[in-house]
Amino acid sequence: MVLIALNAKFIHSSLALRSLKAYCNSSKDDIEIMEFTINNDLDYIIEEIYKKNPKAAAFSCYIWNISMIIEITRILKKIMPNLIVIFGGAEVSYQYDYLFKKGVDIISIGEGEKSTKALYEYICNGKGRLEEIKGIAFKKGNEIIKTGPCDIVQLDDIPFVYYDCINEMENKIIYYEASRGCPYNCQYCLSSAKTGLRFLSLERVFKDLQFFIDKNVPQVKFVDRTFNCRKNYAMSIWKYLIENDIGKTNFHFEISADTLDDEMITLLRKARKGLFQFEIGVQSTNIKTLEDVNRKTDNKKLFDNVLKIKKANNICQHLDLIAGLPEETYKSFRKSFNDVYELYPQQLQLGFLKVLKGCGLRDDAEKYGIVYKQKAPYEVLYTNDISYIELRKLKMIEDLVEKYYNSNKAIYTLRYAVNFFETSFDFYEKFAEYWKYNKYHTVSHNKMKLYTILFDFLNKKTDSNILKNILKFDMLLNDNVKSFPNWVDDNNNDNKLRDKKRHFFNDEFMTNKYIPSLKLYTAAQKSRICRLEKFDIDIQKWIESDFKELLICDKFILFNYSNGIEYSNITEV
Repeated sequence: MVLIALNAKFIHSSLALRSLKAYCNSSKDDIEIMEFTINNDLDYIIEEIYKKNPKAAAFSCYIWNISMIIEITRILKKIMPNLIVIFGGAEVSYQYDYLFKKGVDIISIGEGEKSTKALYEYICNGKGRLEEIKGIAFKKGNEIIKTGPCDIVQLDDIPFVYYDCINEMENKIIYYEASRGCPYNCQYCLSSAKTGLRFLSLERVFKDLQFFIDKNVPQVKFVDRTFNCRKNYAMSIWKYLIENDIGKTNFHFEISADTLDDEMITLLRKARKGLFQFEIGVQSTNIKTLEDVNRKTDNKKLFDNVLKIKKANNICQHLDLIAGLPEETYKSFRKSFNDVYELYPQQLQLGFLKVLKGCGLRDDAEKYGIVYKQKAPYEVLYTNDISYIELRKLKMIEDLVEKYYNSNKAIYTLRYAVNFFETSFDFYEKFAEYWKYNKYHTVSHNKMKLYTILFDFLNKKTDSNILKNILKFDMLLNDNVKSFPNWVDDNNNDNKLRDKKRHFFNDEFMTNKYIPSLKLYTAAQKSRICRLEKFDIDIQKWIESDFKELLICDKFILFNYSNGIEYSNITEV
């Protein structure tokens, strides 16, 4: 029996399939996991499955892979007519009857640990009867048989899934589940169709997390829908990670920021910078919208807590918005965007409503005039409150936020640029119009081209030399740039400046003072690892004053790329 996942990207991995295999326990040696991506060639995937010659193939189905999996199934059934095909996962737990016409034999509905184990025993060992397996649907003659609801599993009964495969997970994100379920009932989320909340024992969690720490795993992403929904449980895990941290692993949590209190924030301040990463769903700041989707959020408290965490400067925060929700007009989304953007989180995720099977908004779509694509991922096209064209404009803005803000390519230039527009949203809106007018969306661009486009867009709105300085600063903060675009005056023809730079790297006293970590390197090596650049303004002071105190003067900044990117003002050049 093979368990198959088509992940969205190579770096992703399937926790679901590993949980199914681990729960099958004594049978797990006869169950093999096969992971592909949606970018793999279809024929390659089919051939790899065919070579295994399994009795059954079970696919993990989601909105991003369902179409591809259906096509794979259609071909497999032609070349392997006796193969039993099983579909499971979020995408097929609702409105699944049509799949029996696509070559699917069995649907696993809801969580699948117990049903998968029973199906394995039935298919591979001939034990039991199909009708007795809870949580499945299958076709018998012309009739679709639906057995009773699946039996839920206690999370401690699922063995830890990574003991035997951690070496296979290099360069992949590792996912971990400490709780299952969600206490909230947001109508755009599939969790709204489920009830109940279960937790792993803390003893088990500590043991599992210590394994990750000991193995120097780069990142572990908790898949818990709202990690901090039980305060003492969340604090116990955070406290354990803080106390046992050895400086290697980052842990990602999806949290409800408005439920954090002073005790939790005080604990979080003790975390090493980079130990934790938070994903926080704001979705909208429109009160009527939040009421209509049954989302109970105190946005004022959420924003206050985001700022408290930001002030500690030790936790990266990702804030999420969703366009296309009920009562959210283009104008009100503009406000939601500005409210969140002004917090300047490390990442701003601008998503679009997916009208998922099983979620409350699918049932209420007609009520709110929500029209969406009929094929996965069921993305909103327009609603009573926002038009198709307006959503397309937001798509272009989303693309620019990803290219410039979330990539950190031009973080200070963007902070400067919004001062020339009424709001942050207006900057992105006008930039999107400029981008589309010039057809930049029709081709891909390298990093330097992206900087050039931004420079061209802003050049007529501000002092050209100041703009060059801050863009140059952003470039060097991102990369040890070997050559600048032509529009950057980098003083390449200034022989005196070149001599100053050469003298700096040859001066052991100076380099030991500013880059002591490179003390054993030669001058030539130091000049390759670091970059000394002249600016026409005191850019550090300007940034620290929120672009209010502009001092025109020659300033040298040393960029050190030996361990990440660090920079410092050099006063003695």
